[in-house]
Amino acid sequence: MTTPSRPRFDLPTIEPETQEFWDAAKRGQLMLGKCNGCHRIHYYPRPMCPHCWSEDVVMTPASGRGVIYTYSTVFVNDLPPFKERLPYVAASVELEEGVRVSTNIVDCAPKDLRIGMPVVAHFMPISEDVTIPVFRLAAAAETERGTLQ
Repeated sequence: MTTPSRPRFDLPTIEPETQEFWDAAKRGQLMLGKCNGCHRIHYYPRPMCPHCWSEDVVMTPASGRGVIYTYSTVFVNDLPPFKERLPYVAASVELEEGVRVSTNIVDCAPKDLRIGMPVVAHFMPISEDVTIPVFRLAAAAETERGTLQ
């Protein structure tokens, strides 16, 4: 008898209109939607502009740099696989491009976080097919790359 697999609550639905975003994430590149109608940038990937409803949207590379706008440490979440990740930091990051991204801050103790801290995109595989953008403190990422003196 086969044990049924548990549903994954952390996997997005990848549709043809968002495939480019998810493919870029697997390569370690953050993409944002840019509307050719109103010229505004938006996040999360979707086939129409949330500002003017134009369907003339293209994916454009983002810097991957931003600051913590707000955050909260999650201590209780009974849904798999989040329960195994506890505690984790849910955050809103304001990117250099001016949009805010709902994400997680990783590789940092929650007590060390402050609003306004610079962060950079990092990419975390969560399945064979899906890699998600999360963020790390910029100073830690630069130290790891050896770019700080």
